[in-house]
Amino acid sequence: MHRLRRVALLLVAVVYCACAINPVTGERQVIFMSPERETELGRQEAAKVAEQIGLVEMPGLTSYVSALGDRLARHSPRKDVEYHFAIADMVEPNAFALPGGWIYVSRGLLAITGSEAELAGVIGHEIGHVAARHSASRESRQIGVGLLTLLGAVAAGVAGGAGAAESVAQLGQVAGAGLIATYGRDQERQADQVGQEIAARAGYDPGGIADFLATLDRDSVLRAEGKRRQGSFFDSHPVTDERVRDTTARARELVPANAVPIARDQAAFLARLEGLLVGADPSQGIFHGEVFLHPNFGFSLRFPAGWRTQNGRTAVVAVAPNKDRAVTLEGGPAVSDPGDAARAFAQKAGVVLENGRRTKIGGLPAYRAVASMQGQNGSQRLHLTWIAHRKATFRITGIAGPRASDAELSELARVGASFRPLSPAERNGIKERRLHIVGALGGETLRELGERTGNTWSVAETAVANGLLEDARLAPGQRLKIVRASTYRPTSR
Repeated sequence: MHRLRRVALLLVAVVYCACAINPVTGERQVIFMSPERETELGRQEAAKVAEQIGLVEMPGLTSYVSALGDRLARHSPRKDVEYHFAIADMVEPNAFALPGGWIYVSRGLLAITGSEAELAGVIGHEIGHVAARHSASRESRQIGVGLLTLLGAVAAGVAGGAGAAESVAQLGQVAGAGLIATYGRDQERQADQVGQEIAARAGYDPGGIADFLATLDRDSVLRAEGKRRQGSFFDSHPVTDERVRDTTARARELVPANAVPIARDQAAFLARLEGLLVGADPSQGIFHGEVFLHPNFGFSLRFPAGWRTQNGRTAVVAVAPNKDRAVTLEGGPAVSDPGDAARAFAQKAGVVLENGRRTKIGGLPAYRAVASMQGQNGSQRLHLTWIAHRKATFRITGIAGPRASDAELSELARVGASFRPLSPAERNGIKERRLHIVGALGGETLRELGERTGNTWSVAETAVANGLLEDARLAPGQRLKIVRASTYRPTSR
């Protein structure tokens, strides 16, 4: 009994030492992560975001987001962190915070944000998560996408069935899969409250977050087409009717401070978005159906029809419909002989290459081999192809589960054999889409505006991005967001 009593007292002492004063509530809470560890973890994760997701570098826009974040952070209840603000190179509308004060908004989010007050509401919300130490109070989940960790993850997915393969298919959206926290309902309520209070103290309409959520809801419905979107703000920040009602009601109780916004008016805010990339980034490669084209590296690769594909910053992944096979495409440093790259891979991965042979694929020097690796449900077959092209060596890895048929294995081999240099017609057919701000004619409809300005957004997309109804009649000179497409001009490799 005495020993049990001592153990109990020791546990109480440990828990007490792990208690910290929450800067938002002023109450003690159990957090085993120190502020120093929180900052270090955030720094490590920020490096992953830059590497695996990428950051948007538009000097005027990035400095604007940082200036807005800094203004809001001055009113944060938590003063022991240094806040950092950046734009994540993500197609989907999203915002997230890492431990220790690293906060991101995606370019997809900026494209549909309607005002500085809305953006202040979103950033204030993320500051609220940092201030309340929500990330520090949850278990950290991370996914790395390196050369061998990706291969291992795909193999686990093929062997592990539907659930594992679903995560494999999402590896390109690394942040959505692991770096972004998923918060509980109470944490969302708290971040809403703190964010709205911060926005009001900084001089912004605290109803901005509610307005943004309404736009985001319309956008999500428009894009869903009966399927769940991936990597969106709703995934990591569950939105309920109760949340929307609460933020709207709270906004009526808060009085914004008297302050001049950074963008002096709506037109000035919209001007900050001029030239923002919308949709897929051609510099990272794009899909035309099942064909993947990379204009900067100048090649195309055909994946099997009906497979689920994901273009990540470090790899392209495709998973078969029944999830028993997968293919990855990865790039590496240039070598004079692709066989050298094959041998280096085999040594690092710990696999034995079989039937290795030099060949030509698409007129390019190549090396092909097969290998086996141990998966969760037994031995798996790898179909490996290395191709030297320009200043890089590309590896196409086909992975088959233990029950794959000969025909299914042959399909993997055909993917590697489909690698080709990009043709002039393919290169000229690759478009990039950028956001532009235009003025309306009096009484003009969104359809008429689109036809006159070369808008590639649909009427519905244009309406959502501009916070309008689809049948709206526009005022003379009214400033609106549209998207134009132009031929992508790749950088040389």
